[in-house]
Amino acid sequence: MSDAVLSIQDASAQMIAAGQMFEIERTTIKGIEMNVWKNAPATMAQVLGMSLNHSAKEFLIYEDQRYTFEEHYRAAATLAHRFIELGIKKGDRITIASRNLPQWVMSFWGAILAGAVVVPLNAWWTTEELEYGLSDSGTSIAIVDEERLERISPFMDSLPGLTTVIVLNDNPKKKVNVANTNSRVAVKSFEDVLGVVDPAQTPPEIAMDTDDDATMFYTSGTTGKPKGAVGTHRNALSNMMNLFFIGQRATLRYGNANLDDDGNPVQGSAMLNIPLFHATGCLATMLVNTASGGKLVLSHHFDPTLALEMIQNEKITQIGGVPAIAMQLLDHPNFTDYDTSSIRSVSYGGAPPPPELVKRIRAAFPKAQPGNGYGLTETSAAVALNNGADYIAKPASCGPAVPTCEVAIVPEDFEGDEPTADLPKGPDVRGELWIKGPNVVRGYWNKQEATEKAFTKGWLHSGDIARIDEDGFIFIVDRAKDMIIRGGENVYSVIVEAAIFEHPDVADCAVVGVPHPSLGEEVAAVIVLRPGRVVEGEEISRHVAQHLAKFQVPTKVIFRSEPLPRNPQGKVLKRELRDSILG
Repeated sequence: MSDAVLSIQDASAQMIAAGQMFEIERTTIKGIEMNVWKNAPATMAQVLGMSLNHSAKEFLIYEDQRYTFEEHYRAAATLAHRFIELGIKKGDRITIASRNLPQWVMSFWGAILAGAVVVPLNAWWTTEELEYGLSDSGTSIAIVDEERLERISPFMDSLPGLTTVIVLNDNPKKKVNVANTNSRVAVKSFEDVLGVVDPAQTPPEIAMDTDDDATMFYTSGTTGKPKGAVGTHRNALSNMMNLFFIGQRATLRYGNANLDDDGNPVQGSAMLNIPLFHATGCLATMLVNTASGGKLVLSHHFDPTLALEMIQNEKITQIGGVPAIAMQLLDHPNFTDYDTSSIRSVSYGGAPPPPELVKRIRAAFPKAQPGNGYGLTETSAAVALNNGADYIAKPASCGPAVPTCEVAIVPEDFEGDEPTADLPKGPDVRGELWIKGPNVVRGYWNKQEATEKAFTKGWLHSGDIARIDEDGFIFIVDRAKDMIIRGGENVYSVIVEAAIFEHPDVADCAVVGVPHPSLGEEVAAVIVLRPGRVVEGEEISRHVAQHLAKFQVPTKVIFRSEPLPRNPQGKVLKRELRDSILG
């Protein structure tokens, strides 16, 4: 990787100029004026059509399953017709609750082509959480793997809108058990629903608009149940264009990294370690590679040995995820035994990166650009990305916002509904980061109060405390939301605390995040028991695991005999608690 010839500001200015591919125009969307990409596709159906430009290339790889772009396109088009035959109408919700499989991707695109809203639910959720997601979204068809089928079976009949459950299998040649003890909901295997795929199959003709709803990713919050963030075609495609812009800007500044030693273009190949039920895995990785002709390599679970084998055998060019992924690869005792020379990009987000990680990445992958990004479910993934020489110079920053996103630093006690010109400014001014742009979702499903609180006049109140330096680089310095980021998963303390409080022996509790060497943070619970009660930490963890997904279960449980420290308003002083744990 060479040093940049152009500054990031000059490169951006060239790329967004009139007549260029990344030209920006000002437009009004549902009464909100904002910047948009002038040349963005109108719908995601158009993006899938673009994938046929790479028809003979391999697209999806999972163990011994290999699908070309052409095969995937025809399967998705076939599924769209099957969904319509099953009663799906435009705007109906189709849920996918499964770990990463090629059929997950086919189901996503089939649902989009049918005009449905895709609801990717967290596959790590418990039965209780999955029941809530399926019920809250009003799902008509649920697509699940066998493990998730077992979890949802007890309550399927209590969901009046659910008509069909489609079951995926690791091995499409193996029959899945779809014996239906439920008298109302039809349970079918994916293979039976798909049936024979016509090699010339085309999608159904469904009228779509760029501002139609297309996705609903669930995000937890500081209070109450998870919320479905409703995204439109424009939201998803604006994010796609954001990432294309960032990639092309890096090429303009540093040269084309996707060339072999002879200067010939190579197919991008991403190791998909991020769950597809996250906006990053789905919109920032899967959608982008569908459009650009990149290969997606999936695995049952992340294992550093298997990952190194995949890098070598599949000529992986891109590694993404949380910092723990890169650290586990670099720490592998036999790292140097594998050919990792194909790697061109190592980027991550979702957890604070260790300061020395960028140096280790540059040493281990000399052709790769390290990068760190920032985004939220509510922003359809990317808002900013810091890579190359900029990341080396400012490793604590997530980079400048993409040109279509407006950002502002707003005092936490600000009562306005959009930033004003008289707000404090400067590289040392800290406040809540507000974001406005065409990638910001339209709101939360059936939660008007939460929507009105988080979104005002097109501005998303991120809940993150940040500062913006003189070059426009964003630095996330704290979180206003009481949130822990564990291995890329958001854990909201109040939800874990609510589960702990249901234990009959707990009098008071507080949940905080403490540093973890590979996960970024881990969940710690500080508990005051009722007088005379004796409880082990393992019991608290088991209790929480009955209600919440594994990533939310405390890995540290500390009991206190004295009351929790609180301020005069009764709020727990969590920073003081955290300091006492770290000692």
